[in-house]
Amino acid sequence: MPQTETPGTEAAPRPRLRWWTELPLILLVYGCYSAGRLLARGDVTSAVDHGLTILRIEKALHLNAEHPLNRLFTRESWLGVPADFWYASLHYLVTPAILVWLFHARARHYRAARTWLMTSTFMGLIGFTLLPTCPPRLLSAGHGFVDTMAQYSSYGWWGGEASAPRGMGGMTNQYAAMPSLHVGWALWCGVMLWRYGGTRVTKTLGVLYPLVTALVVMGTANHYFLDAVAGVAVMGVGFLLAPRVMRAAGLVRARLPRRTAPVAEGTGSPIVSAGCQTSAGERIPRQRASQLDTAAGPDASPSDAGEGAPAPAR
Repeated sequence: MPQTETPGTEAAPRPRLRWWTELPLILLVYGCYSAGRLLARGDVTSAVDHGLTILRIEKALHLNAEHPLNRLFTRESWLGVPADFWYASLHYLVTPAILVWLFHARARHYRAARTWLMTSTFMGLIGFTLLPTCPPRLLSAGHGFVDTMAQYSSYGWWGGEASAPRGMGGMTNQYAAMPSLHVGWALWCGVMLWRYGGTRVTKTLGVLYPLVTALVVMGTANHYFLDAVAGVAVMGVGFLLAPRVMRAAGLVRARLPRRTAPVAEGTGSPIVSAGCQTSAGERIPRQRASQLDTAAGPDASPSDAGEGAPAPAR
């Protein structure tokens, strides 16, 4: 006999993703990211102290890759100008583009990928708040860094204050260097391209994009090497926490009241599972056969009346 599923124990289907619910969620996270950068301005003196501490640690560990990269980008404009465009724009373009691609082409992986990105971003906001850090480009000239975005500002839309459009540099938090979400988001994009791209080209881009981004943020003097390492670490922790965040969100969603579709009048009772051998409109098995037997009258033969019917009197 076919096994029937106990009513009420069926696995609840996962709600289908809709772009009109996903878009506000993405905008909310980006709004929190932008607001967090503004609110976490911190004290300038402590931000400079944090930046110098990071620089001293790197020199002690011989990890100071910023200086040679920055000198190269400052000396060679054919490297410095594209690097400034890369830093100022690509994380705003590539990250949303990959989210949209996952939503349409890899829908089964989108929810986990989106949760990973958002969890890591919120962790980065906590870092901005607790550890305001002066980037290398804002240190005094005696430390040997050149702000390439200020040097090449005539080539782009940004001004000398930040990568924001001219006149809007004061609206950004220029001391949100630790961790580097430029590197963190680029790493997320690279993983998505590597895992779900399916071609050698996408896998190659998945490797190159985060690596070049790490070189760009240091060469333009916007981040220290340890900022990039912290960005990678934040994405790693976010990756580990994302499944728990998804489970918590599922529990919250399960507690919310659900809307049930009303049964249209005249359609009769719902069909029982095939294991009970009922037909449309029947409440119990063989209900329709019993109704036919009653209408057949006393002259109906046992074969017509169905199994178990009393034999006619002779």
